[in-house]
Amino acid sequence: MPWSSGRVATPCAPASLPGQVVHIQLISMGSGGMGGGGMMGGDDGPMQLVADRTTVTAGRVSFVADNTGGITHELVVLQLAAGQRAGERALGSGDRVDEASSVGEASRSCAAGTGEGIRPGAAGWVSLDLKPGRYELVCNLKHHYRAGMYTELDVE
Repeated sequence: MPWSSGRVATPCAPASLPGQVVHIQLISMGSGGMGGGGMMGGDDGPMQLVADRTTVTAGRVSFVADNTGGITHELVVLQLAAGQRAGERALGSGDRVDEASSVGEASRSCAAGTGEGIRPGAAGWVSLDLKPGRYELVCNLKHHYRAGMYTELDVE
């Protein structure tokens, strides 16, 4: 699904953020609950993580993650190793990927940084200093990566 230019306005989006701003839509098309579970095609339906751009320049980058779905999501920024592609990470404990290469996350409803997830209809955000390289943007709640909630961001 391509980025929707008609962003859903959330009641708590930040007024302004430093650096380049990347807008992310966290999408789940099912009617599942708020627990963040569910596999693609299950009660929570298909899921996607869609960015409004795929390339930014190195330096300060801010991410605004709008949860337009019906369940809790998050945004984790992970470095990609040489030769690794988005969507190829091994799933581990709890049907999640290893976050050892995380450079930051937006997982707090209506605020910056780490929290318990971004509730449906809310936004979370984070500002990071990114070096040139390849990064993977993921939702790392149980089953969400497997369901397709990832995309690549290239930093030049």
